[in-house]
Amino acid sequence: MATKPPVARPLSPHVWHVRWPITMTVSIVHRITGDGLATVGTAAFVWWLAALAGGKESYATFLYVFTQLWGGAIGYVVGIGLTLSLFQHMATGIRHFLLDTGAGYELKSNKVGAWLTVIGSLTLTIVFWLYLLGGK
Repeated sequence: MATKPPVARPLSPHVWHVRWPITMTVSIVHRITGDGLATVGTAAFVWWLAALAGGKESYATFLYVFTQLWGGAIGYVVGIGLTLSLFQHMATGIRHFLLDTGAGYELKSNKVGAWLTVIGSLTLTIVFWLYLLGGK
């Protein structure tokens, strides 16, 4: 019995071979920032509350980890990450609210709105942290 050569079938596109449009990326980032705010923000808040309730030694440990360990890198990474996540999640939430009203579904305005959420959240994060680090 002769075997037939295999038929060349198209491969289904893999995620990394497809160029993600900014609108899809912003939508996915909205979900990621919401989850990050919920998990990381809650964990940091609960640790802070537990450290407060635990007394001077436990609060000193909390402060050491967030302000002095590795030059305060953990505090900056968590703080800046949560701030960026908050501003990005808030901006994309406003964008989704406007889309729910029926506005901004045109291709160009949808892309512009998506880019504005990214630019706006980065700008707000930078301004916020410059204000915090620069003094009043």
